[in-house]
Amino acid sequence: MEVIARQLLLLSLSLAPEESASVHKKAETFLEVLGNSELRSETGDALREAAARLVDYVTVGQEAEPHPCLDTSLLKFRERDELVRIFRTWAKPCTEGSGSVSITRAWDARVRQHLGTRYDARRGCFDWDLAMKLHQRGAGVINKQQYFEWRSQGMAFQMREGVYKTTNPTLLSYRILRHRGDKVAVAGYWGDIVSSPYLCFGVETSELSLLKTENGSHVKTAQDISFANVQALLQALSSRGQRPEETLVNTPTPGLLLPTGLSVTFLPLDALSRLPDKKSFSHFFHCIYLSAGMAHQLGGPLQQVCSPGGVLVVELARFLLDLSADQERGFVETVVEGAKDAGFDPWTPADPDPTHAVFTPQTPPDLHLQEGHTTGTMSP
Repeated sequence: MEVIARQLLLLSLSLAPEESASVHKKAETFLEVLGNSELRSETGDALREAAARLVDYVTVGQEAEPHPCLDTSLLKFRERDELVRIFRTWAKPCTEGSGSVSITRAWDARVRQHLGTRYDARRGCFDWDLAMKLHQRGAGVINKQQYFEWRSQGMAFQMREGVYKTTNPTLLSYRILRHRGDKVAVAGYWGDIVSSPYLCFGVETSELSLLKTENGSHVKTAQDISFANVQALLQALSSRGQRPEETLVNTPTPGLLLPTGLSVTFLPLDALSRLPDKKSFSHFFHCIYLSAGMAHQLGGPLQQVCSPGGVLVVELARFLLDLSADQERGFVETVVEGAKDAGFDPWTPADPDPTHAVFTPQTPPDLHLQEGHTTGTMSP
């Protein structure tokens, strides 16, 4: 539930009205919460304010109409209760010595566990992962100094001069571990410590000036590209595809913008296996996206909830740096086989994307026998 809570919080920050935060400020806040273990005090205040607002929203949402853009009404009551608990925890000031988990110690513990005996030579390990893996796989815009800062301390986006000392509670969660034969819930940081959050928004852009190089080195960094991309996305969200001066639909509702025709509905944690049993979700989704960590969910239920003209997109292991080349190829083969078994055929564009595999639902044999039936090709 911490993952859903984090997604809700990031969406809430994105929908903040411009009267309370400009697009520039929202982009900075969004990226800090997304990729920094510690925040500026101003960002920490914005996070706590958003968490407090979400406490009221989720609590009220159990009895009243949900917010049109952030719909949690389909979550189970215990899941919404857990969301309220998480948001109340995040709404409290999180400082060292207050009984909360130290994000710096939690981060360092993960790095030590990952590197083992190589910990004392960690800068050499960081350099190898960056130069021989990330840069070789198309992420050459990631800056060495910024990458080292993130690998060492979890600080990816430091766009302003300031003191970054406020713990980012959205990166902390619980994991069930075994201790002396018993299962114990351990609080800590369990996310990515190798690939970096720069991959989210910072390695691709349609603005070619951001990819300019001089003497073989990039002029701009992945941090610069991340900020430009997020700012453009927030601007598009704010205007809903219109020029800002023509936009009339962004009416602040419970502290959030209300863009026309946009909503995000959160489903229960066990929803995937249960969706085929619900008639309302039969062949409902036009696009289904699975991250590399969720590729094991490829199965029959996906075909039953995917619309006939829909697509299935699966993230590949291109940026899972701990995998060898053979393991990466094996992952692709496993994904293709799993998709075929689930009722999907590979879609092969002229210029395939090495980061994702795209599939379309297989056409049932009986449809080919129908008189007058024609088959078309789907554009991307």
